[in-house]
Amino acid sequence: MACPENMFFLIGLFMSGVLACFGQRDLFATMPDGLDGLTGSCMQIPCSFDIPDQNKYKFNSAIPTSGVWIKENPDFGELPDNVIFNSSETVNRYQGKITGNMSQKNCTTVFFNVTTSYTNKFFFRIENQPFRKTDTEKSVDIVVRDLPSSPIITVSGEVKEGTPVSLNCSAVAPCPEHPPELTWTLPTQFTPKNQLQENPDQTKSVLSTVTFTPSYLHHEKNITCTAVYPVGASNKTAEHNMMLHVSFSPKDTSASISPADPVLVGSCVILTCSSTANPPVTSFTWFQICGGKPTQVASGQSYSLNVTVGDGGLYYCEARNSHGCGKSREVQLAIKGGGEHLDSPVGLT
Repeated sequence: MACPENMFFLIGLFMSGVLACFGQRDLFATMPDGLDGLTGSCMQIPCSFDIPDQNKYKFNSAIPTSGVWIKENPDFGELPDNVIFNSSETVNRYQGKITGNMSQKNCTTVFFNVTTSYTNKFFFRIENQPFRKTDTEKSVDIVVRDLPSSPIITVSGEVKEGTPVSLNCSAVAPCPEHPPELTWTLPTQFTPKNQLQENPDQTKSVLSTVTFTPSYLHHEKNITCTAVYPVGASNKTAEHNMMLHVSFSPKDTSASISPADPVLVGSCVILTCSSTANPPVTSFTWFQICGGKPTQVASGQSYSLNVTVGDGGLYYCEARNSHGCGKSREVQLAIKGGGEHLDSPVGLT
């Protein structure tokens, strides 16, 4: 068993090790994990910072505070070439500006005319004499591309005939001063509502919302949202295409008889029902008009029968899915030499 003196010594070593591991982060920077930029445009990095209370130096908002951005490696002293921006300098490797109020611990920064060479990991440092620290534990991964990323289309709820639905298109706005313009291509009349919004990580995006009432004619039609980014004197565009899927009750329901000409008693005829629906038709039902009233005679998409004298007359079919049903117009089964007068087909609603 270790003596008490050794135990206290070991505890002291352990505590100093804990402090060494967890007490070194003297600056806490808050910024997005990653950002996408567009060549030739600007890029805003939302940023704020805080200093732990246990730090021996206190942040003094009355003292001018400089913000420093370091690329790839946060070692400020050993790798001075990695410093790409210092707000206290008039000339920097990367042209930028801290737009946040540093006295209020807001280090939001805008870089101008970014290029693909900016793609890297960036760390933040403050210099507020005598406090000068870099947050080596937090960085933002910046990726700058020549072409913008595609906008994202989302649909709120089920797209169902007769029920208003909203389509949302969102595009990142890495340069909030020059956000992208969103336009729609839709198979219907619409009035878009556009707004610049702030995301949970304080980045910006443009949201465009279109609300309309779909019909079955819009099913499987293509829709497009296009984002146009102003870059200098030109524009860069990206788009998202998707197919609209509309749920609707059976439409264009029709019945046919083969053969269509008058047939002899004993002949075989086939009645066929067709319909368009989404989701697909789950049941077909056949009716014969008897004494002026419909009587169900069969189920299934096709109905085969060996004709008897009593089979002559008017028929129609009904198609049904989870959204409703659709009825066909009446068709006539005529029998040769039947000797009975048959009315002409009439339409059903």
